Amino acid sequence: MGTVTIGVSIAVPEPHGSLLQELRAGFGDPAAHGIPTHVTLLPPTEVESGALPAIEQHLSAVAAAGRPFPMRLSGTGTFRPLSPVVFVQVVEGGSACSWLQERIRDTSGPLVRELQFPYHPHVTVAHGIAEDAMDRAYEELSEYEAEWPCTGFALYEQGADSVWRKLREFVFGGSTVPPQASAPAARGTLPAR
Repeated sequence: MGTVTIGVSIAVPEPHGSLLQELRAGFGDPAAHGIPTHVTLLPPTEVESGALPAIEQHLSAVAAAGRPFPMRLSGTGTFRPLSPVVFVQVVEGGSACSWLQERIRDTSGPLVRELQFPYHPHVTVAHGIAEDAMDRAYEELSEYEAEWPCTGFALYEQGADSVWRKLREFVFGGSTVPPQASAPAARGTLPAR
């Protein structure tokens, strides 16, 4: 059957997702338009394509045990010099993301794997580009703010063209709704230039 490369993540909703994707492209990151703006729960992982039904069943069970939670992004951080990444920080919702990623990679499921680095929820805005462009991303988004109610996550597959495409969404089973869910739309601000 062959193998496929999958990932599991929380999508950053509109208008934030497109805005951060365009900014990432503007910093010179060639991968920007192939990667939807997200918070990773399972990094790129190669699996047998025949395992996808079992993986989807596992992810459904993880989502059913999950509950909606508030997500908030604020300011920037970097993994440099260890890894050439600048990111927007997850300042609320990080513990829920950690809980989810642990269950997704649980030894009882089909997605057991070790991580290259300790898990740290974030939204990448620059990766593997020139240092001055990384510095610019870090500075320009240092006051960026966004928040929304997180109600689930999605399974993605990387195509032969290196573009990540959503295969399926998984909605949390809980009925508890975070406070900002009552707001008419997700909120976010970008500092004036």
